[in-house]
Formats: sequence, C-alpha cells, structure tokens
Amino acid sequence: MTQDKLKQYIALFGGLLGAILLFLQSLGINLTHFNDATINAFVHVLEALVPFILVGYGVYKNSYIITRKAKEQEKELKEKGLK
Repeated sequence: MTQDKLKQYIALFGGLLGAILLFLQSLGINLTHFNDATINAFVHVLEALVPFILVGYGVYKNSYIITRKAKEQEKELKEKGLK
C-alpha cells in the first residue's frame, strides 16, 4: 500500500464521519464535540499516526536485536559474510 492510497483511505474515513455528522444534524441532533473542526483534527491525527505505526512496525520487523529468530538470522548472515 502506497502512502497516497493510505491518505485516500483516511480521507474516506473522514468523509464518512462528515456524512454521519450531516445525518445527525438533519435529525436535529447537535453534539457539541462532534463537528467539522473535530473531524478534521481527527483526520490529521490519523494521517500522522498511521504512518508512524507502519514505520515503527517496519523497524521492529527489521531489527536484529528484538526477537530470538532475528538474532539467529543475524548470526547466520555474519557466518556467511553477508553482514
């Protein structure tokens, strides 16, 4: 999944929240903490948080110091002269 696709999914989720807001307003339900500003803030948080989580996961999976399996792989790479 590319970064552009990820942003599209987050924007889709923000649009869904906006549609829910409009639906609730058409029913006469006004929630003070659920408005356009909070939806936009939430979308911006997701745009920052999701890539951070993906990068963190990538660092975790590519680290040779965390799991036993990774330590064994590092040892094999050193023995073969690839690291």
